[in-house]
Amino acid sequence: MNIAVVGTGYVGLVTGTCLAETGNNVICVDINEEKVKKMREGVVPIYEPHLDVLFHRNIKAGRLSFTAKLGEAIDDAQIIFLALPTPPGEDGSADLSYILGVANDLGKIIKSYKVIVDKSTVPVGTAEKVRDAIAKNAKCDFDVASNPEFLREGFAVDDFLKPDRVVIGTSSEKARKVMEELYKPYVRQGNPIIFMDEKSAELTKYAANAFLATKITFMNEIANFCEKVGADVDMIRMGIGSDDRIGKRFLFPGIGYGGSCFPKDVQALAKSGKESGYNFRILESVMNVNEKQKTILVPKIKAYYKNNIKDKSFALWGLAFKPDTDDIREASSLYIIDALLKEGAKINAYDPEAMDNVKNIVGNKINYAGDPYEALKNADALIIATEWSQFRAPDFEKLSSTLKSKVIFDGRNLYGIDQMKELGFYYNSIGRKTVK
Repeated sequence: MNIAVVGTGYVGLVTGTCLAETGNNVICVDINEEKVKKMREGVVPIYEPHLDVLFHRNIKAGRLSFTAKLGEAIDDAQIIFLALPTPPGEDGSADLSYILGVANDLGKIIKSYKVIVDKSTVPVGTAEKVRDAIAKNAKCDFDVASNPEFLREGFAVDDFLKPDRVVIGTSSEKARKVMEELYKPYVRQGNPIIFMDEKSAELTKYAANAFLATKITFMNEIANFCEKVGADVDMIRMGIGSDDRIGKRFLFPGIGYGGSCFPKDVQALAKSGKESGYNFRILESVMNVNEKQKTILVPKIKAYYKNNIKDKSFALWGLAFKPDTDDIREASSLYIIDALLKEGAKINAYDPEAMDNVKNIVGNKINYAGDPYEALKNADALIIATEWSQFRAPDFEKLSSTLKSKVIFDGRNLYGIDQMKELGFYYNSIGRKTVK
């Protein structure tokens, strides 16, 4: 099939590349001409494991190309994916201006039947708005479908090529057949393509992300209570995770969720509810708890230093909101950095992928290390904010000899309590006893 993907952000680039991988001819569109130029030269603008291999292979095969001209991309396309940003507005609602702007442009230039697909995460009713925007100027038949993405950063390529399910919202039989044909190669093992109406598909994405954010937040609340009563959240996690009704995933406590999806989508769903006269009280609590959880290590750090951390130096391992990505949107590390700097502390940070992105925001307010152990030099304590694999089994002898004091504040529970006791660390983690 000939496919156009409008938008080359995280979702658009993964979608376009993975669609080309199964033999489709894909043209990706972006208004940023410099970005388009770099992609044509083989530069992958985001970090995502394995994406670069597929990206270069499909460019070389001639199945994946890039343009800044919308008309050039959609002329021969049977399907047009809209993978455009929907940033939160000041009131928390999703900003649809990018999507509706492109929809308006499409109505003026499409000359034959197309299926226009909302791939972005959008509020209920967006497909209708896109349809109306296109219909104002369209001189030919078209259909609008909703096809929400369920990509996890760090695993997005596998998630697209081997999806748990494909959700498609359409009221058109013609569009259904086109979309079914497109996705057949990805569900050969029997995972379902689930067809439904457009509004249900739109809400499915919001509901999924909101539920997972709620699950994470619930475990963080349990972890906080564990610290009050002397229980161990790891034991509780295993105890409840073995129940099939609950499941093992998304039960790891920590310093809150971040990224491009959960914060934005929970906020947007709550706002959509209010606009429809419904108050999502659970989601309001989730947002409030998560906001506090992001900096829950800070009062622990201040308490250890008797409420005075001015001129104290901290090594910070991890800046990305999660491992295997360079995404720092709503990352807990940024909130921790801000809180510590306000107290007059110094920070030496290391992250395998996200340091350039943090430099663009934080600048030279903190120092950036070339490796994890360089970050430890002259540090009074180590703070762990992201659970990168390379942090899970460090050289503790080197760590001990480089830090000024054997003090760790672990926001991701990477190390065992007994292990820390044996090594003689002060170790403060989430939902477990403090090793003193």
